[in-house]
Amino acid sequence: MKKLLATTCLAAGLLGLAGTASAAECGDVTIANMNWQSAEVLANVDKIILSEGYGCNADLVVGDTVPTITSMIEKGEPDVAPEGWVDLLPDVVNRGLKEGKLVGAAVALSDGAVQGWWVPKYIVDANPDIKTIDDVLKHKDLFPDPEDASKGAIFNGPQGWGGTVVTTQLYKAYGAEAAGFTLVDTGSAAGLDGSIAKAYERKQGWVGYYWAPTALLGKYEMVKLEHGVPGDAAEWKRCNTVADCPDPKKNDWPKDKVQTLVTKAFADRAGPAMDYLNKRAWTNDTVNKLMAWMTDNQASGEEGAKHFLQESPDIWTQWVSPEVAEKIKASL
Repeated sequence: MKKLLATTCLAAGLLGLAGTASAAECGDVTIANMNWQSAEVLANVDKIILSEGYGCNADLVVGDTVPTITSMIEKGEPDVAPEGWVDLLPDVVNRGLKEGKLVGAAVALSDGAVQGWWVPKYIVDANPDIKTIDDVLKHKDLFPDPEDASKGAIFNGPQGWGGTVVTTQLYKAYGAEAAGFTLVDTGSAAGLDGSIAKAYERKQGWVGYYWAPTALLGKYEMVKLEHGVPGDAAEWKRCNTVADCPDPKKNDWPKDKVQTLVTKAFADRAGPAMDYLNKRAWTNDTVNKLMAWMTDNQASGEEGAKHFLQESPDIWTQWVSPEVAEKIKASL
């Protein structure tokens, strides 16, 4: 009996040492918690999975795109930026990658961050010929201006947004004024959201600028219009994004690459945890619906992460081994 007890204790001790070694291998990890909903919930998903699945000592730290990525390159911290909008500072990111201070992990948003002009799905269902911006401009009667029903309306974002500048330039490029449309300044993010909600609840026509991932698109099913032309990066830079450029051309709105970035130091010691960060990706549709649930329930990033892990194992178990998946399920 003593021999059996000793053997059991030895086995337990070895398992404990193995667990300690696993945690030590991953060690402390700091995760940037950006100040918008999609990034906040992803950071919390990473914290739970790295802590419960891989034995990391994971902590969230306050972050934002430019200061976080700059700090990762210059100071080696934080260790992980789950939702890095790399197209916002391509030179900085490329320098970090080239100098071996950053490692690019999974493209966090697998279908890219999307901006453009959208219409409610019920409009497209009733009018299947509407697929492009030019198609919309042939149907001003379906998108009446709230101030003048004889005209159509295109709803824009507030002043100061990059998307507002581009929408103004595309309004010119596609000849929307000549087609009988006015460009409506919604004044604020709340005003833009409100215009969509009002139209949707009344099943009225609406067309204008929006983006994904967002909670609103998880609540209201919208369809992004095609631009009808291939993307021209040089033209986009020359005129589509420049407010005072007088001669914008039709152009496709490029998708933003949203990638997980990791410091080289953490990547080198992360072990199996790095396999997870190289696989972990979700779609706009998944994020939109999750954020809609969070908004409706006034849920925090941690609550949203737990809801996702509980309700969507078909998605996240693809990112980890069966053994790790069981550890995470047991922790919820």
